[in-house]
Amino acid sequence: MSLAPRAVLVHRTTEYEELLARHGTHGQAAFFLSSRGRSIDEVARRHERTQRALADVAAAVPLQWRGSRVERADLDRFLFAPEDVVIVVGQDGLVANAAKYLAGQPVVGIDSDPGRNPGVLVRHRPGDAAALLRAAVTPRGRAEELTMVEAVADDTQRLLALNEIYLGPPGHQTARYRLGPDDGATAAEAQASSGVLVGTGTGATGWLRSLWLERGSTPVLPAPSDPRLLWFVREAWPSPVTGTSLVAGELSPGQGLRLTVESDRIVVFGDGMESDALELTWGQTVRLGIATTSLRLVI
Repeated sequence: MSLAPRAVLVHRTTEYEELLARHGTHGQAAFFLSSRGRSIDEVARRHERTQRALADVAAAVPLQWRGSRVERADLDRFLFAPEDVVIVVGQDGLVANAAKYLAGQPVVGIDSDPGRNPGVLVRHRPGDAAALLRAAVTPRGRAEELTMVEAVADDTQRLLALNEIYLGPPGHQTARYRLGPDDGATAAEAQASSGVLVGTGTGATGWLRSLWLERGSTPVLPAPSDPRLLWFVREAWPSPVTGTSLVAGELSPGQGLRLTVESDRIVVFGDGMESDALELTWGQTVRLGIATTSLRLVI
């Protein structure tokens, strides 16, 4: 007998909750903001809207289903199961934060504060949750398969991301490494830079787009479902032993970018989650390419 689906509600601590955790009471938080020319009223209203959205979505979960909740900070310790239906209530970025821990489970994006979020990944309102949950577990349900990027180190560490993966120094330093395609046809180049960014079509509205615009790049930005990645080296500089000839490119299925560390430490993290990063040391190699896993976004 198969298990009933489990609805996993992913959310993030609100600004109001963070203020209370720091200042203890509503009054003290209000005084802190007012002394800086701000009001707590709008922060509290956004908190109330988020709580209503969470309550409405929780009420839409079928009675025969199991349920669970996980806060953003705990995602790296939460064990997702194959039968889960993941419901993200919050901002677009929260979908990306959850995506790296999934393995094909359907994801429903619910906008908790319409008008403040772009709504690229959280496209739906709390009132749509019941229909979306039904669609998530029926064969006729529609879902977009969004391309993801992965980094696989030579010690088998693996990192997934929905928007982009960044490789670089842990602070305001210079990363030294060798970079090149993993097909062996082009020799790797020794480089010194502030890091390397590899992004997807979903990430083409953020950090990847800013680099693309800055460079005036020829390749067209990919769409979220395109099996294509773009990569850029940030602020590479030439020296007698480092070059700048391989600073941008495109990766299709089966193609990879290989980086070999030539400094004490390089960190690799996805979608801005520095707290859950790979750490690579001198001599280690990491390969970047299109992930075999994609994000199933229910529509």
